[in-house]
Amino acid sequence: MDDNRIGDEKNTDSKNNSINMLKVIGISKAFNGSEARLEILKNINFDLNQGGTMSIVGASGIGKSTLLHIIGTLDYPDNGSIFFKDDEVFRYDPDRLSQFRNESIGFVFQFHHLLSEFSAVENTMMPALIKGIGRQKAREEAERILIRVGLRDRMNNRVNTLSGGEQQRVAIARALVLKPVILLADEPTGNLDKRNSEQAHELLIELNQELNMAMIVVTHNMELASLMQRCVTIIDGQLVETV
Repeated sequence: MDDNRIGDEKNTDSKNNSINMLKVIGISKAFNGSEARLEILKNINFDLNQGGTMSIVGASGIGKSTLLHIIGTLDYPDNGSIFFKDDEVFRYDPDRLSQFRNESIGFVFQFHHLLSEFSAVENTMMPALIKGIGRQKAREEAERILIRVGLRDRMNNRVNTLSGGEQQRVAIARALVLKPVILLADEPTGNLDKRNSEQAHELLIELNQELNMAMIVVTHNMELASLMQRCVTIIDGQLVETV
């Protein structure tokens, strides 16, 4: 991995890890099925401290991605609250919620959702430009994180010319360009081969430690899940610790 570490100063005070970054209280979500209303999440509760990591594993369709989308404020729960630090974010108006999501949460998905006609650095700049940061500063920050994820010599290439592993590194860089307080990853290595998956796992753990960000990963990959401090699944709509 690249030796150009970022955010090391954030790890100098171990007290930071005692800060409650995320508190999920009583989250419930149901969907209308063809025959009955299906309860996907039932009174979900958990805390995650700054720098803490958690994986959510289990079969498809049990609500893993639904829970992740609610935590990321991409979807609303039927009931319950989510606090980031001490703010109940679903009380924000839509504009404030959008601003919070852009600045404080990084997202990495199985399908990279990169803009193929743009370069790696242009894709990585997007969250900074949306925030209103000037193009020069946005580019500097994008180049910095791309160098960190090992793409120094590929940052000006269009993403459709990059390998799958390189594209996922761009997606990770884009998610982290604004140094979010929490990273949410949904099957981040689902489309990668074993070698690239292992490299992505290592990179995610290193960046979690360097940036001291909280991280939640939805995955079928038990190797990645085992690297998290806590591993849970969803059974009958509720969180259950896994061994």
